[in-house]
Amino acid sequence: MTVDDTGSGADGDGRVDEPADPADDPLALRLEGLILGAERRYTPFQAARSAGVSMELASRFWRAMGFADIGQAKALTEADVLALRRLAGLVEAGLLSEAMAVQVARSTGQTTARLAEWQMDSFLEGLTEPPEPGMTRTEVTYPIVELLLPELEEFLVYVWRRQLAASAGRVVQATDDEEMVDRRLAVGFADLVGFTRLTRRMEEEELGELVEAFETTAADLIAARGGRLVKTLGDEVLYAADDAGTAAEIALRLIETMAGDETMPELRVGMAFGTVTTRMGDVFGTTVNLASRLTSIAPRDAVLVDTAFAEELIRTGDAPASEAAAAEEAAAAEKEGEEPPAYRFALQPMWQRPVRGLGVVEPWLLTRRGTDA
Repeated sequence: MTVDDTGSGADGDGRVDEPADPADDPLALRLEGLILGAERRYTPFQAARSAGVSMELASRFWRAMGFADIGQAKALTEADVLALRRLAGLVEAGLLSEAMAVQVARSTGQTTARLAEWQMDSFLEGLTEPPEPGMTRTEVTYPIVELLLPELEEFLVYVWRRQLAASAGRVVQATDDEEMVDRRLAVGFADLVGFTRLTRRMEEEELGELVEAFETTAADLIAARGGRLVKTLGDEVLYAADDAGTAAEIALRLIETMAGDETMPELRVGMAFGTVTTRMGDVFGTTVNLASRLTSIAPRDAVLVDTAFAEELIRTGDAPASEAAAAEEAAAAEKEGEEPPAYRFALQPMWQRPVRGLGVVEPWLLTRRGTDA
């Protein structure tokens, strides 16, 4: 799609430049038809007119979903028309503003683009040699997609509904409307140490396997302990949790798990607690920036937290204010014949230091306390 059909992007003789169509061969077109469930019928202008939307709005939706301009090629299907009609209908009914509808298209496109790339890579992994001589990659891919597509579609909808239900539950539990946008969360970055050096020493396939193992281990552990994986950045993962205790447990589990795997590099984690702005599944703000900076200065196989995070652990009874205070509490409890407080974590103040863009901060070293593992 283009912004309009009035000649913007036309060359000197008035023709519109159109990107080369990647689906020139019949097998590629068959594969596209299989996945989309419909044949190409419309130019962008025809699709917009059939959907009853302006060309400008149709182009905004198309680009927001992450697709390149296609000029006036006849490349769109009935499904494209229906999608345009549905989004425009939500705007017309007043359920979404136009800006919000574009955001829906963008967030969905960004999320599913990565999913689609990963799935296609996974389908073709190990199929570098076709089962029969002379077979093309498209010929190998077609029967795999044909078998998997219906099941994956159902599974995608199931997972999306599950995630939507979980997100809705968090919204319902928010104390006020403002908390739904600007929330107080614990945010953590986990970073592989020396990853840049590894990229120069390891083969691409070996490096890819290491990154996948790290991301898989981190994602599973974060989910199992009640956190939320925000995103992965190759050698780094960003996660969030509703409370500091959950985030602290995740951080220490990550360190312990990676340390127990001789094939993995050392890990360092930085965490901060405070107000976080959430948008399109991502998190932003000073709290996130601080967690990132703490990660960059954390020792190997160690966890650093900011003062607000440390204070939150103390407030909730997950860590003592100091080991001296814990010893006094234990002595007082023993004198009264009571059980001393069972703290999960220990906090050790580190030297104050300037952090770029954030002034002087006082990191705290977080460790496990007691036998809870």
